[in-house]
Amino acid sequence: MQKCQSAARPISFYRSLTTFAPLHRSRAPICTFARPPCLFSLIHHPMTTPLNSARALLQAEAEALSELATRLDGTFTKAVDLIAAHSGKVVLCGVGKSGLIAQKIAATLCSTGTPAIFLHAADAVHGDLGILQPGDPVILVSRSGSTAELVRLLPVLRSFKSPLIAIVGNIQSPLATQSDIVLDIGARPEADPLGLVPTTSALLTLALGDALAAALMTKRGFAASDFARFHPAGQLGRNLLLTVGEALQPLERCAVVSVETSLRDTVIAMTRHPHGAACILGTDGVLAGLITDGDLRRALSRGIDLNAANAGDIMTKNPIRTHPAVSLGDAARVMEDRPSQISVLPVTDPTTQRCLGLLRIHDIYQAGLV
Repeated sequence: MQKCQSAARPISFYRSLTTFAPLHRSRAPICTFARPPCLFSLIHHPMTTPLNSARALLQAEAEALSELATRLDGTFTKAVDLIAAHSGKVVLCGVGKSGLIAQKIAATLCSTGTPAIFLHAADAVHGDLGILQPGDPVILVSRSGSTAELVRLLPVLRSFKSPLIAIVGNIQSPLATQSDIVLDIGARPEADPLGLVPTTSALLTLALGDALAAALMTKRGFAASDFARFHPAGQLGRNLLLTVGEALQPLERCAVVSVETSLRDTVIAMTRHPHGAACILGTDGVLAGLITDGDLRRALSRGIDLNAANAGDIMTKNPIRTHPAVSLGDAARVMEDRPSQISVLPVTDPTTQRCLGLLRIHDIYQAGLV
């Protein structure tokens, strides 16, 4: 087989492969490499398959992300401190694909406790600059760092005394040299087959925005309860806001017996209130134990006498329980994140241990959380 360098082939050779004959039927010599080609070369090699191209792109982007993580330094910390110290909003600005990424960063910051808004560079010079207040930090997003619409904005932004943070891939660019803080995503080539489409650069910019949001969450002590306040609707909100107390089966609808109740009467009570368990109560309504349908089946398989045995003989003492203020999401994890899953939890008052009812996995399903 003849060896050749891919770059040595005339363009007409590759055009003939793609235009006049399917690749798998071509009798053209297959290029070999003196050493394994880099991922970028694989993506751009004319003999590559769509699947190999996709895999190489993802691997190239993953390597770019790992490299970006190692390059974060004190400059990134300065950006976080600047934003955290500002009591107003952050303004993100970009054009084209960078503008779309800037919109996503603004949305992420808003949902994680940092007020932010996206301002399109073209709209800014036609009246939308009114959204900018003196001192608002502005994050300028541009891979080249030379986007004309953003460069034209620089003097205007300076007149607002706005600190400027540039997210760029060229630290010698106009945006970088005229900004207060520069967050460099690097100058890696794009990973698409043409090396032209914003792929690697878009991913790195988006990831850097997520990193800013995460760092600000840590600095501010942003908690799950804070996140819930900003997400009252949808599954995220329900997971964090709905509580056990809002979904439980109240005690009056549950099978309730004492330790001395015969097992036969316990079965009758559980049949009358088919929630999958009976609450065994002691004095003053304190939970003494729990009998589930599974406990009954195991007892019957051992040949237990329903008339001779009582609830205390087969109940689970000190069962796993939950409390009214616990979120349904946390209660679901208690039920499912264990070697042997459970389908019902007794609900007790955390202070008195008085039983308040039962929470079934079915109740969580009905709330739309599972």
